[in-house]
Amino acid sequence: MDELTRDHGLQPFDGLMDRWNLTNHELVEVSIEQLNHKQVQKARKGRQLTLHLMQKLMRALNETILVKLPKEHQASFVPYLHKHLFSYAKGYDAAWVDPNEELMPK
Repeated sequence: MDELTRDHGLQPFDGLMDRWNLTNHELVEVSIEQLNHKQVQKARKGRQLTLHLMQKLMRALNETILVKLPKEHQASFVPYLHKHLFSYAKGYDAAWVDPNEELMPK
C-alpha cells in the first residue's frame, strides 16, 4: 500500500472536534479504552485507521461531548457514528447534515 492511499486529508472528525471546541487531550482523558494522543492526531490528519480504532475514537468523541454538554441538552444529543467522522468509512455520506448543530457551542 503506498502513502497516497493511506492519507485521506483532514477528516470530518477534525471539523467536529473544532466545532465542539474539543482538544485531543480531552478525548484521551475521557476514553476508558486506552486511547492515546498519537491515535487522535492520526485520525484528525486523515491517516487510514482500522475500523476498530475508528469506533474507539467515535465512542471517545461521543462521551467527551456528553460530559461537556449541559444536563438539559444531553437527552437531545444524537451520537455520531464512525461513518459520520471519516470520509473513507463505509457508508460515508458527504451530504449528511449534523443533527447536533443547535447543541454546539457558539
